[in-house]
Amino acid sequence: MTDIATVSNAEATAAAVDAARRGEGVAVLVPCYNEAPTIAKVVSDFRAALPEATIYVYDNNSTDGTADIAAAAGAVVRRESRQGKGNVVRSMFRDIDAEYYLMVDGDDTYPAEAAGDLIAPLAADEADMTVGDRISNGAYGKENERPFHNFGNNLVRRLIKVIYGYAFEDVMTGYRAFTRAFVKTMPVMSGGFQIETEISIWAVDRRWRVADVPIDYRDRPEGSESKLSTFSDGMLVLAAIASLFRDYRPMAFFGWLGLALAVVGLCFGLPVVAEYLGTGYVAKLPSAVLAVALMIVAALSWTAGLILDTVAKSHRRQWEMSVYRVMEADAER
Repeated sequence: MTDIATVSNAEATAAAVDAARRGEGVAVLVPCYNEAPTIAKVVSDFRAALPEATIYVYDNNSTDGTADIAAAAGAVVRRESRQGKGNVVRSMFRDIDAEYYLMVDGDDTYPAEAAGDLIAPLAADEADMTVGDRISNGAYGKENERPFHNFGNNLVRRLIKVIYGYAFEDVMTGYRAFTRAFVKTMPVMSGGFQIETEISIWAVDRRWRVADVPIDYRDRPEGSESKLSTFSDGMLVLAAIASLFRDYRPMAFFGWLGLALAVVGLCFGLPVVAEYLGTGYVAKLPSAVLAVALMIVAALSWTAGLILDTVAKSHRRQWEMSVYRVMEADAER
């Protein structure tokens, strides 16, 4: 029987952490689109930091030779023809079988030296996902030259805090590590840069253990260009938050929507009721009709919330069972 890393088995825990820090059982996932200026350095840095890990570079229709450069640097190169980072991550999660997964962008903005620190909490069974936090130590604010990115990151953090009650230090970071159970039970729905937000919300909603790991951050080197559009991709991220809120917390979503409709309906309806009680007549018939319609829609919204909440709870139960199956399979490996 294999020794299990637990608090009561300190030797097994230390051995598991040491092995993971060397890269044993680790798959490094690098989604790439036109990262020729930086991809060779990224691959070589992570080969040095995690010598026993396998580095996978998924090329997303690059036109600058990224795939050839990555292969020459020693990475396992695969291709994803569907454009968008979310599509790449979906393929990575489906295709690759490993004990731990380390996901990092191919733009050389994240330090390979921090890889062991992100993997260690997973190997010690202290976390299911670790997040490379660029914010808390001020590194991102100093290096990043796009002020609206800071604003967007803070906005998304606050929204997740309000909706889910969990305060991430850095929501939009592309440097994360996951356990196998996390990866193999997460349905990736996003197609683009919303994927970081989707992963963060999934982790909180499914009550995975999350650990923030402060890291240094450096801006892209000269010649490397960001593919992220601050405003268009920012709007997609906000739309993804609303969509996931509706899917994961339907009672709260439709409950608040119904409450807002009911308040507006009362604003139109109370003067009509007061007039009727005073005169016995309804002179403002359009207001009365609108008030009734709004109250009916509010009631329908509450009903939809109750029904969808029952469905969401059923999905959670099924997902819990799928996690058990994955963890049992891992224990037998």
